[in-house]
Amino acid sequence: MMWGAPGETDEPKAITAYCEPWSLRAGETVVLRASSHRPGPAEVAVERISCGDPTRWGPGWSVTPVAVAGLEPTVELAHQPLVPGSYGTVELSGMTSESVVELAFSLYFTRPREAQTVLVLVGAPASLVVEAEAGGRLTARVGDDGPALVLRPRPLENRRWYDVAITWDLAAGTLTGAATTELSRSPGRDLLEANPNPATGSAAAGPQTWSRLVLAGGPAVDGAGATTGPDRGGLDGRIARPRLRLDDTELAWDLSRGMDSPSIVDTGPAGRHGVLHQLPTRAVTGPTWDGSTQRWTDDPSMWDAVHFHTDDLYDAGWEPTVTLPLPSDLPSGIYAFHLISKNGDEDRVPFFVRPAAGAPTADVALLMSSATYLAYANHRMLFDGADFIQSRQRLRPEHDYVRRHPEVGRSMYEKHVDGSGMMFSSRLRPVLNLRPGADGWNFTPDTDLNAWLEHAGGQLGTGHDVIGDEDVHRDGVAALAPYRVIVTCSHPEYWSTAMLDALEAWQRAGGRLMYLGGNGFYWRVAFSDSWPGAMELRRAEDGVRNWQTGNGESYHAWGGEYGGMWRRLERAPNEICGVGFAAQGFEGATYYTIDSESRAGRAAWVWDGVHDDEGRIGTSGLGGGAAGQELDRYDPRLGSPRHAVVLASAMGTFGPDMVRTKEEFEGSVIYPTPDPYVRSDIVFYETPSGGAVFSVGSISWFGALARNGYDNDVAQLSLNVLTRFLDPAPFPLPEE
Repeated sequence: MMWGAPGETDEPKAITAYCEPWSLRAGETVVLRASSHRPGPAEVAVERISCGDPTRWGPGWSVTPVAVAGLEPTVELAHQPLVPGSYGTVELSGMTSESVVELAFSLYFTRPREAQTVLVLVGAPASLVVEAEAGGRLTARVGDDGPALVLRPRPLENRRWYDVAITWDLAAGTLTGAATTELSRSPGRDLLEANPNPATGSAAAGPQTWSRLVLAGGPAVDGAGATTGPDRGGLDGRIARPRLRLDDTELAWDLSRGMDSPSIVDTGPAGRHGVLHQLPTRAVTGPTWDGSTQRWTDDPSMWDAVHFHTDDLYDAGWEPTVTLPLPSDLPSGIYAFHLISKNGDEDRVPFFVRPAAGAPTADVALLMSSATYLAYANHRMLFDGADFIQSRQRLRPEHDYVRRHPEVGRSMYEKHVDGSGMMFSSRLRPVLNLRPGADGWNFTPDTDLNAWLEHAGGQLGTGHDVIGDEDVHRDGVAALAPYRVIVTCSHPEYWSTAMLDALEAWQRAGGRLMYLGGNGFYWRVAFSDSWPGAMELRRAEDGVRNWQTGNGESYHAWGGEYGGMWRRLERAPNEICGVGFAAQGFEGATYYTIDSESRAGRAAWVWDGVHDDEGRIGTSGLGGGAAGQELDRYDPRLGSPRHAVVLASAMGTFGPDMVRTKEEFEGSVIYPTPDPYVRSDIVFYETPSGGAVFSVGSISWFGALARNGYDNDVAQLSLNVLTRFLDPAPFPLPEE
């Protein structure tokens, strides 16, 4: 069947869409691509989102229509299907064979008992198709109706390399082939893996004209090269060292070249290069990897493989619904396309607008955690559950849509259908949880921080701009340089090297950072200009993770950097914001206790006008307090500056589910209760050139800001810091 076929009447959410890019400047063009299961006309508008949190913990839903010249008020929505599945193609047009075709490659199944299309050599009058039968036997045949040649009598084993060789004698009309394997390190495993003699069967005779080679079958290719539905073809597994001889013409593709690109490089004189589609995984071990090195850049030949998945989705490829040049004077902020049909079907698709190039900027910028949004894109934790979240039965329409339509792709917190981790995520597809109000995690809470900045700006007579993570990755320190103050969102977890370098340089130049979240600066990620809109993650070496990288696969394909936690890469978050991830628990939140010494020291100004409750602040809010969900701790052992002032701490009052993060455990130790390392610390410290850092170390901080119309201790403390950080006067330096 076609995924999400049109006309489905049981769809509680019929419209979905995505826009590109997520972050852009005023004066640039944003493109909306939309689809509906109930095709027809829909109204479309642009809205400015001040707050997209409909819950009672936030300041209240605040979304305002914005008139944008050139936007037609009505669009016609069609159904645009999603077709997942990665594959590769090599164009062979103009090539012919009269005597022989020889095909060879190495194959590694990760779902060996599923029927799969491994490879198709598309030609006329017949094609050569290599397939796996349900049960795991590998076969080859010529044409749709040709007899299947069994290349190995026994089913192929899971996660074992096989060398496949097939010869099609065009003169004799025969097909010969076998799938053989090298001895492994396990004599027991090898017992029943003896290699067979080549099998021979009949095939069509006569000259052939070739059009293309398709690796991993492709979601829309059958044996004759005809377009079919997305339920046809595809491979969960790896292909390495593909070679093809057409009479006297040799073609050989080196899959270790162009590792960060879609290129399939032909090393022979024919120069028949190919293209990978839908972002399969590269920098994975091939048949010759022996464990002697872990880094693919040391000897790329051992990583001459591509891992294809039937659920890969990089680019939905939908036709544009709206192409909209933004006014150059459009104020920076969070915006969204709002689509609504006459049936009441609707969708809101956010995007972030920076000031136009060369335009004046505010002194403050809210840094939207777009890398984190990519990592969590279409996460399934609310209905599949996770190690820290129980599954739910009642879901908002957006999450129900993800459950009903797995073709939208998974987040980096899930695994592929073959059990391998999701190393890539893309914004070139609908991301259903990136919707105001759709999720109590990441984007919706971040709009609460946006609303607080608008409220604070009204009090201070200032405004703020909005920028995104990818802006910092692409533009470096230039994206941050216009701003005296950068305010993070609630969960800036995923950072690239370029982003961290930019933030460090900005701090050294006097930038002032307000880190109003938790679990920040935790995982290293990578981006590639060859795959715009996508992000790579390798969950190497410990950390809170639902999967881990395979052996020899901890280095990114994009750039070759070692993946994993920044803490294990000599750039612990403590070094950039004074605190680092310490604990997580989601059953409730609690308060902070003020450090009495901080009231009289060089940071005493933070307490001006703050009315505490017997030395406590943040005693109510989402979950019961300002400290909760994920916590960061001050720890000089991990790089927290020793001159930092610990203003307040939350510890000892959490529920039993609040435990140390995985990387904090050292052996089978029973830790004390309460655990002194399960703690959230609020810190302030000075940085070079008049800069400073204020960090709260708690995701739940956002949920305590808006209480009593912002007339509360958490909001006042935050306002004090923002006010002082906007003041260019230098901070008194700490005494030795």
